[in-house]
Amino acid sequence: MQKFIKNLKRKKPKDLDQRFSEAHDEVFEELDCLTCANCCKTTSPMFFDKDIERLASHLKMKPAQFIETFLFLDTDGIYALKSSPCMFLGADNYCSVYEYRPKACREYPHTNQRKMINKLNLALKNTEICPAIEQILAKLEEYYK
Repeated sequence: MQKFIKNLKRKKPKDLDQRFSEAHDEVFEELDCLTCANCCKTTSPMFFDKDIERLASHLKMKPAQFIETFLFLDTDGIYALKSSPCMFLGADNYCSVYEYRPKACREYPHTNQRKMINKLNLALKNTEICPAIEQILAKLEEYYK
């Protein structure tokens, strides 16, 4: 897969965003994230100020209290969860704050966005976490043969 990503970067196909979006939609028509939830079990999303304010408000907390309770500042100066799995993930793999979840969670696995050429390394890295991304990249690999 690494070789394929390298080739995509070199070729820079003009239809890459469209192909990613199509493959994303096809995979997620078949795949149910609730059967896996590995992203919520193993990684932390980035939390931006708007995410913190939205979640704190929902939980009837002050943003500072939310940060103190759930987050830490990583080496890049970005807020992340103190622990994993995510404390908002239930045993049934449902998110207890789904409507209020961070932007990073809303956009995960980041495979139907614009300028995917700039996100290829992230997509490759996320294949270790998300089986959907592996399927999406496999579809793209087949297409661009």
